[in-house]
Amino acid sequence: MDREYTTHATGAPGDRTPGDTVPGTAHGAPGTSAAAPSRRLSVSLARGVTRATATAFGPYQSAIVRIGFSFTWLLFLLREFPHRAELYGPDGPWSRELAERLIADNHAFTVLMWADGRAWFELVYALAALSSLALLLGWRTRAASVLFMVGVLSLQNRSVFMGDGGDNVIHLMSIYLVLTRCARVWSLDARRERRAGAALARGAAPAPDRLGPALWAVLGLALAVASGAGRLGFGWAVVFWGLWAVQGLWWYTGRRAPHGEPRILLDVVANLAHNAALLVIMAEACLIYSTAGWYKIQGSRWQDGTAVYYPLHLDYFSPWPELSKVLATGGVMVMLITYGTVIAQVAFPFTLLNRRVKNGLLVVMMAEHAAIAVLLGLPFFSLAMIAADAVFLPTSFLRWLGGRVLRGRRALSARLGRTGAGAAVPRQRAEEPAAETHAGSTAGTTA
Repeated sequence: MDREYTTHATGAPGDRTPGDTVPGTAHGAPGTSAAAPSRRLSVSLARGVTRATATAFGPYQSAIVRIGFSFTWLLFLLREFPHRAELYGPDGPWSRELAERLIADNHAFTVLMWADGRAWFELVYALAALSSLALLLGWRTRAASVLFMVGVLSLQNRSVFMGDGGDNVIHLMSIYLVLTRCARVWSLDARRERRAGAALARGAAPAPDRLGPALWAVLGLALAVASGAGRLGFGWAVVFWGLWAVQGLWWYTGRRAPHGEPRILLDVVANLAHNAALLVIMAEACLIYSTAGWYKIQGSRWQDGTAVYYPLHLDYFSPWPELSKVLATGGVMVMLITYGTVIAQVAFPFTLLNRRVKNGLLVVMMAEHAAIAVLLGLPFFSLAMIAADAVFLPTSFLRWLGGRVLRGRRALSARLGRTGAGAAVPRQRAEEPAAETHAGSTAGTTA
């Protein structure tokens, strides 16, 4: 392009004298200088698109988010098991008739409205708990994440006034997790893939997966029954049948042509969906903190530094009255906590521009939520927010944490083997630690 520009501007090369300056080739080189930034931008965009389509970013971050939210929801379901009928079932103050009227207006999704009776409610509650456990362990994560979403939406949309801010966060994250590849590490699915890869490396055929197709067929039958009975609206039918079909296509291409173009295309789409969902999770966390901080700034009690004083004197938010009283008597402490909370929430989105500042503020935010859990008696809200904060944790720390947990598990197994009644605990196979290290070394970048 530069050569063509020079020829048209100055004529043939023989018509120029040695002292002539050729536009686009000599001092200043306007043609080259104008083209260089555009070329660098094109190269950067091409590299970014290649990475976004070829890599699922933040495997450790998505895994810790999966573990955090599934653990929080499972713990909540177990904690409220004696009161489940009053919260979401037929004995609750929010009657079925009121729920039907509200759902008719907002078109919220809940399978609890499909049938009336205690047995159906108990089945849905049990499936919600089991899907949370499956997602926590990373067992059949693609199906478990969809069932987890169904359980969360079904219970929360049945009684919309029973939740708090933590339930809203779980509500949103259960939808986002469906689109993520959150079982690449720290899951039973990842262990199964490692073992299959190790078998292929030894020249042996991996064990056939019969449970996956069976689970897919059962879920398809359940979808067919629900669709035939008219229980699914058009939008949700498209979503669930689309997810079911994609999963079947994913299994078929992986079995018939694992390195063929259809499987590569599906892998690209999955990476794009994962990266987009992970970005939305980060944006959601930033939005929660920024809106909370800016709304606090407009409150007079937050402006004069006394906002924290009042909830410490409410019986509902005082599981440890003596501790709350001691903290509330310190005026300077109350003022520092009040202003510090506002500053941290408003500043958090901007700290993402600096990794060290972000990591330091993450420690402060998580410590604040831990204090809220203890002082105000809001453990599930705090756990949900800590799980949302975990998406910003650095990969190096998460890998270190995973290594510590693995070593602790081995030490516990060895101790149980020594103290057992002559029972020997099988040793870890040699390829598992190596595969764990390899998975960490090929992971994506820090969120």
